[in-house]
Amino acid sequence: MKSDFLESAIKQLEYYKMLGDNTFIQLTDDELMYQYNHESNSIATIVKHLWGNMLSRWTDFLTSDGEKEWRNRDAEFENSIHNRIELLEKWNAGWNCLLSTLKSLTEDDLNKIVYIRNQGHTVTEAINRQLAHYPYHVGQIVFIGKMLLNKKWASLSIPRGASNSYNADKFSKPKEIIHFTDEYLKTQIK
Repeated sequence: MKSDFLESAIKQLEYYKMLGDNTFIQLTDDELMYQYNHESNSIATIVKHLWGNMLSRWTDFLTSDGEKEWRNRDAEFENSIHNRIELLEKWNAGWNCLLSTLKSLTEDDLNKIVYIRNQGHTVTEAINRQLAHYPYHVGQIVFIGKMLLNKKWASLSIPRGASNSYNADKFSKPKEIIHFTDEYLKTQIK
């Protein structure tokens, strides 16, 4: 049985994946590799880090430490991604590992203990840890995209100057119980 928490966490994470997907669509290959300065990360580097983290944390999630021996975190920040195809392969592999693991969990799993670098977390805590970490990096991806595209940027939420009309539309409809991401996931940029 899925808990409300698991369903909500999955929807939240799918929403953040969609924000990244809809950023990539708007950018050229060169823009995906753009690095502002030596200390900053390109979108490709952020994707490589997310990929490494997701594979490490969510492979054998309930049975092995989330910081796998085979993970080379430092190398995640040395960009070796050269094109959109490589970027999307890593992006999708990481998200597929994460989401398939979450979808396999049940309410009974939520209080089990998992370890990350020998520090025990309940499954709920481990999920919450990543619900803070992954959106942090997706926000960086979106921010870089917005900086690069400036006025060409297609908003991924309520566009500037459209709050009043957006709210008027929402308040013109009857109240309902719906996860806020359901609406956004239907309106992905194609």
